[in-house]
Amino acid sequence: MNNPLTMLSSRHGSIFLFLALCVLTILFYNKQWLESQNEQIPVFMAAPVKPAQVKSSLPTHQQPSKEAVELDFLKNVTAWPSTPPLPLNFSWNDTSDPRHSTVTILPKRGGGQWHAGNELEVVIKMYNFHGKPKTSGGDFLLARLHSPSLLAGVAGKVVDHLNGSYSALFPLLWEGKVQVQVILVHSSEAVTVLQQLNRMQPHRIYFQSLFRSASLTETTTCNVYINASQQQVCNYTDLHTGEQWFCYKPKKLSCDARVTHAKGGFRKNITHQEEMLFQSGVNMKVSIPPSTHPNISVHPREDQTRGIGDIVRTEPSGYYYHGAWRPLDGTKVHQFNSSTAVSQCLRGKGLHLFGDSTIRQWFEYFIASFPDLKNFDLHSSEQAGPLMALDYPNNILVTYRCHGPPIRFANIPVTQLRYIANELDHIDGGPNTVVVIGVWSHFSSFPVDVYIRRLQNIRKAVVRLLSRAPRTLVVIRTANPKALTVYETLTNSDWYSIQGDKLLRAVFKGLDVHLVDAWDMVLAHHLPHNLHPQPPIIKNMIDVLLSYICPPPTDQTRVNH
Repeated sequence: MNNPLTMLSSRHGSIFLFLALCVLTILFYNKQWLESQNEQIPVFMAAPVKPAQVKSSLPTHQQPSKEAVELDFLKNVTAWPSTPPLPLNFSWNDTSDPRHSTVTILPKRGGGQWHAGNELEVVIKMYNFHGKPKTSGGDFLLARLHSPSLLAGVAGKVVDHLNGSYSALFPLLWEGKVQVQVILVHSSEAVTVLQQLNRMQPHRIYFQSLFRSASLTETTTCNVYINASQQQVCNYTDLHTGEQWFCYKPKKLSCDARVTHAKGGFRKNITHQEEMLFQSGVNMKVSIPPSTHPNISVHPREDQTRGIGDIVRTEPSGYYYHGAWRPLDGTKVHQFNSSTAVSQCLRGKGLHLFGDSTIRQWFEYFIASFPDLKNFDLHSSEQAGPLMALDYPNNILVTYRCHGPPIRFANIPVTQLRYIANELDHIDGGPNTVVVIGVWSHFSSFPVDVYIRRLQNIRKAVVRLLSRAPRTLVVIRTANPKALTVYETLTNSDWYSIQGDKLLRAVFKGLDVHLVDAWDMVLAHHLPHNLHPQPPIIKNMIDVLLSYICPPPTDQTRVNH
């Protein structure tokens, strides 16, 4: 059979060849254009792609990866009720006003007296500054039940009904007079602004690095994201963990000349109207007055055969009674009130603290409270560390090291910038090793993807550590509420912290680790909220930590929280 091409006329053959040459030419120039564009791909990522967008771009036969599914799940953990969009010329008088809002204690179901073991419910109704009821949800509320005379307190569970009303639920855990406190942390309108900031201005906190070679120095801006081409930046992405970090390239020095890392500054880029949503004592961190008498009397339990753990339904992690923290997971917390008691517990052990300043606070508490531990001068920064304390007679070692970027400390040598996951991979572990991790505060101004990636890397390292040394004790410190100024709110609001706290608990759920629930321990306490909780709260946290290290033989302290 003849080749079909030979059957074409010469005219048709010429047209065929001409079209083929056109196609080849187009492909060639298209390739050249794509290559030129690839050279200018920016490092900056303005906002994470939504999971729904990722799924829609995949072929129908292709399943999302395990990592994508986990990321989607973790983002759903932080889901918040939708909040109203803000018109250009909105008035803050139309937003949530704690003084017009009300808190009402509901009667006991079935009537009668309140008893320990019952659950107390209050209804919260939100109104704006004109006294008109709110009709949508999304306000950020915190609640606690407390007895000042007994130094007792417990955090409540707030339920958003999405219509301007909320419920707060409290377990009644002790006898006597108790009172309810509900705090408006942020209006739903303020939450809208906080959400927009992390989406649109993830680089509002920026960092700097000093570059030096002999007498020549330069300083450039650094961040997780930088809006520049690859030729304009120094890429300091960690090869082991994949944690990203970039600095603008110095004009005269090489990227290898970088010597320090420091916080550079903060860009407050919000309107005056938006800033009015964050007024201390007006619409931020303000108690809502009760519409009925705030106190009720709690009588002894009706069923004396049931323990506290059998009657709690609202799931706080614990409560204070006479100023001491009592967990509700079955763990018994002992009071370590003397240096001798601490020395006996920690004898022969290495305690390694990793994280931010709220973990460094634990190191400082050990040094100040237990004179047998002597600070060993490593000639390092008191803020960033590394720090070390020794008790030679009892063979006790306590260390602290801050986590890697984005850490907002001043002038850390880059030789001391370490990622926790990498540090954990260099710990042998074993029954005499205790690791404490607290990473939360410095991630608040970034999209959640950054924090999720950090937690996932730490979790993988914890899994490796527990695989090679199963008897290693790993303790995770959660976030805690704090005092809020405008700066603190825009960079590190309690709303950001509670989102991160949910992520932290979800990432480490199911691992053989312990939690020190700083969130509930600060919220339930009578002392004011503070980024660095006051000494009585820290003392309770340390008692929980030491009780994990030195439990009675019958205690089952490992919990699958």
